[in-house]
Amino acid sequence: AGLLVATLDGIETGQLEERAQQDEGLTYAAKIMVEDAEVRWDELVAFVERRIRACTPAPGAWTTFEGERFELGPVEPDEVEPLPPGQLRVGKSSVHVGTRSTPVRLGLVKPFGKKEMPAADWARGVRVESGACFG
Repeated sequence: AGLLVATLDGIETGQLEERAQQDEGLTYAAKIMVEDAEVRWDELVAFVERRIRACTPAPGAWTTFEGERFELGPVEPDEVEPLPPGQLRVGKSSVHVGTRSTPVRLGLVKPFGKKEMPAADWARGVRVESGACFG
């Protein structure tokens, strides 16, 4: 918001002037489809985190657990003991998932047809045990 106000003020005072956008080097960004939003746990942690951020809130980054699909909220890379890609480690207050590099701590999950909830609450509710896997 601050940048917008500063830009409009600059245009009004004449400190900024418009320039036509160059046609060279532009690329088309295709619409993100639901299939593109599936989290691939065998990717590096940066790609997993960016995919989830890019697909939230729509179409919604998702994965499967025991054949059920659910959406994922934000994740944070966490320097804990490594896990194989997609494998879960469930603690009292956190759920970690392995990626190709560093595990991530799940933030929110939204099971199909249910409300969004913290990952630890979801894991307790469906009785997920450490060692289970996504996908």
